[in-house]
Amino acid sequence: MTGRIRVGVVGAHAERGWGRNVHLPALAALADDYEITAVAGTSRESAGAAAAAWGARHAFDDARALMEHPEVDLVVLAVQLPRRDGLVEAATAAGKHVYSEWPLAPDAPTAERFRRAADAAGVRHAVGLQSRHHPAVRLLRDLVADGAAGEVLSTSLTYSLATPTVWSTRYAALFDRTKDVGHLAVVAGHSMDMYRYAVGDFTELSATLATRVTTVTMEETGEKLEVTSPDQIVVGGLLESGAASSVHFMTGGVHGDGFRIEVHGSEGRLVLRSTDDSLVGPEFVLTHTAAGRPPVTVDVPERYRPLLPDAPVPVRNVHRVYTDLARSIRTGEPSGPDFGTAARMHRVIDAIKESAATGERRRLVHPAG
Repeated sequence: MTGRIRVGVVGAHAERGWGRNVHLPALAALADDYEITAVAGTSRESAGAAAAAWGARHAFDDARALMEHPEVDLVVLAVQLPRRDGLVEAATAAGKHVYSEWPLAPDAPTAERFRRAADAAGVRHAVGLQSRHHPAVRLLRDLVADGAAGEVLSTSLTYSLATPTVWSTRYAALFDRTKDVGHLAVVAGHSMDMYRYAVGDFTELSATLATRVTTVTMEETGEKLEVTSPDQIVVGGLLESGAASSVHFMTGGVHGDGFRIEVHGSEGRLVLRSTDDSLVGPEFVLTHTAAGRPPVTVDVPERYRPLLPDAPVPVRNVHRVYTDLARSIRTGEPSGPDFGTAARMHRVIDAIKESAATGERRRLVHPAG
């Protein structure tokens, strides 16, 4: 493809939201590669306002009409999973490249079906698991692979997040287990993709899920909403390397401490800590401890530095996804994270659900291709 890639955004909003705050500035910084030509909203009025804010020529109140428009090459699905039903398949059937937010699907078989359909249609695809592109995470991955800690004996991930007790009704689906967008899908999905990218994938695991915050209040109505999705997630298992691994997500309460990833090796230790409890926007500090020496902070080399050093962390990471996707669309070369990445993460989540429900250990097999 020559010329700029024409983008249609489903879920564009004129004033707020992940698309407005993250996708729009990331795309604006890539004006040589992308042109936003169309947006779709929930009504003609909201779509028109979004078109003015995003600089798009076309506004739709029907996402499928956007997908059929000849001036759209790439469809960005910046809407939550419950509102995305059928849209991934519709975009690929229309022959459009697709960037979908995470989670891609309710389960691994559906995500794998999306991947196969996109590949069969010859379109490129990306998914919003952008935290793996943080420079410190990529550096940790390379240090582990290069043996900075020696043979990896075990690894761990902990993440704690403070959460409010009052929420807008826009987020009611987060607390309904049947909607597949709760803490397991969103918090664990984003975090474990980043973690697995750095230390390797699980081959087997066991899990415990608990719901400790049992009600939340809807801001607009004062209604008490019953919570059925888990907020405490504990996973233990083995990685492809044979290393033991543990993961613990703690959400709720008034204070969170963010991320801590530890790689315990035969010749040292690597620890990655976040500076706050943001899920997708923290900065990280990486330390390395060698045998008989105190911990030292590892500076991120210039080659890992983000292309937008002054932008907020989420914008920088999403910008990297768009950069790689543009190259993939032009050359046909693979890029990630893509639908295959998402299907692998969904298999891990499915295994966590099954293990927690049955009390049995689960083995993971990720098919090739």
